Amino acid sequence: MTNKTTRPLQVLFLCTHNSARSILAEALLNHLGQGRFKAYSAGSSPRANQQPNPLGLQVLQGAGIPTEGLRSKSWDEFAGPDAPPMDLVITVCDSAAGEACPYWPGHPATAHWGYPDPSAGEAPDAVKLEAFRQTLHAMRRRLELLVNLPAEKLQASRLQDSARLLAQSA
Repeated sequence: MTNKTTRPLQVLFLCTHNSARSILAEALLNHLGQGRFKAYSAGSSPRANQQPNPLGLQVLQGAGIPTEGLRSKSWDEFAGPDAPPMDLVITVCDSAAGEACPYWPGHPATAHWGYPDPSAGEAPDAVKLEAFRQTLHAMRRRLELLVNLPAEKLQASRLQDSARLLAQSA
């Protein structure tokens, strides 16, 4: 088994379709985490042939955040015995937070950080693009707090409380 002090803290972001908020969070934490964190994202029920929202990818690229390898996927990929062991699982949409999650190997800490869906509704793309920017900005504030937590607050015994306290910030 890998020593938790030598591997990055592994974080899974969940949303229903894994096309907008969870994708933003995955890319942003991988960018901000500087190798101390490894982020993933998944959805409880991604649609067939679901892809990351192009407006979300545009906002990430505009912020200088790499988007290579981002894809929509089911949370089932992370519930099996061959899945990477998660330290923290964060729901970023209210509908995923209310769903019965799979059993996560290793009993990771969990938290809910709700964000409005920037892709929802029939608004013009310019309005949705600004909603994506605002969501990315809100996530950045919270994730910067996470990556700057002292090491002792990221230990398994305290991670649950730390992550849930961050839900109240930013």
